[in-house]
Amino acid sequence: MNEEVFNLEVRKFLKRFGVTAQREIEKAVTTALERGTLKGNEALAVNATLTISGVLPALRIEDEIHLQTP
Repeated sequence: MNEEVFNLEVRKFLKRFGVTAQREIEKAVTTALERGTLKGNEALAVNATLTISGVLPALRIEDEIHLQTP
């Protein structure tokens, strides 16, 4: 295995995931605010699960996204 190639590929994937996830979260929150299903002062429970077939069954990360300073 080439560590440098592997590291770059992992970083590229995580960047793509991060940018895509941020856009989708922003769109979903904006839509919910427009519909009135969110007020704009909530803390949203969020979780993400990453799997790699045959290597990593499930890495789960849980946190909160605050819409205002807590």
